[in-house]
Amino acid sequence: MKELIASFTAQLRQAVDIGEGASFNKHSGEIRNVLITGLGGSGIGGSIINQIIEHEIKVPVVVNKDYFLPAFVGPETLVIVSSYSGNTEETLGAMKIAMEKGAKIVCVTSGGKVLEIAKEKGYDHIIIPGGMPPRACLAYSFTQLFFVLHGFGLIGNWFKADFETSIHLLDHEEEHICSEAYYLAEKLHKHVPVIYSQANYDAVSVRFRQQINENAKMLCWHHVLPEMNHNELVGWTIPNDKLAVVFLRNENDYERTKARMELTKSIVTKYTPYVFEVYSKGATQLQKSLYLIHFGDWVSWYLSEIRNIDATEVKVIDFLKGELSKI
Repeated sequence: MKELIASFTAQLRQAVDIGEGASFNKHSGEIRNVLITGLGGSGIGGSIINQIIEHEIKVPVVVNKDYFLPAFVGPETLVIVSSYSGNTEETLGAMKIAMEKGAKIVCVTSGGKVLEIAKEKGYDHIIIPGGMPPRACLAYSFTQLFFVLHGFGLIGNWFKADFETSIHLLDHEEEHICSEAYYLAEKLHKHVPVIYSQANYDAVSVRFRQQINENAKMLCWHHVLPEMNHNELVGWTIPNDKLAVVFLRNENDYERTKARMELTKSIVTKYTPYVFEVYSKGATQLQKSLYLIHFGDWVSWYLSEIRNIDATEVKVIDFLKGELSKI
């Protein structure tokens, strides 16, 4: 896992090359909405890109993480099927429904049944390198989503330069990121992490939480501002030094949300002394998101090392899948 996290920018470079080589068949009708379906490490990319492009794309984008699809899906829907293994049970179920509804289907996968169906039915598909844990290959699957949306004229090609800048930024900051990530992991390893961010970085916070769950084998939760100021904030009433709060922040966060962050920080500090802030680097939301994602991945790895945990194994998930296969 350590080597896979360290190779994040190398994966991004390769992913961009893969995306540049992708081609798509012209859709016979107009694309009126987009649905990205996938789970876990394969699905989080859809949530992240949705927040990055929401101020540009002119059609609704929905991220689906279930066996089923909403009723609006039809011939005017672009359905992006994201399954790293190509065998994700829920994603295959959703793909079958998309086929029945006549949606325009594009697959992002390393193989498995998804690729088999795509080839059989003649669906557009992008093949990414396989044989690794899906959560360690976000760079491959996430990057392709931009190329798919651009290929159908739904977003511009600005992201190509943005990825290049992000790669240079992360390579330049790698030593600093690792140092700060280790420091934070040392502070978190005996506590339950609570992650707070601005609403448009919700998916980045989810990614951070999921990496702590899978790599460090720790429970964790997250929420976003301003929403948590209307509910969860009231839950901070009892001192609890088992909790450690991490605020993910950006210099260009909305001014009112910045004020809320400061006030929220002053409130939660009354109940736990373990309150930390992580500031992103970069000029755009994509750059800042990739910075925070890479930082969070390293934190999760260092937590696994400090806790003497095998970051790669997911025995409980394998057990669950094995039991489900018997039903």
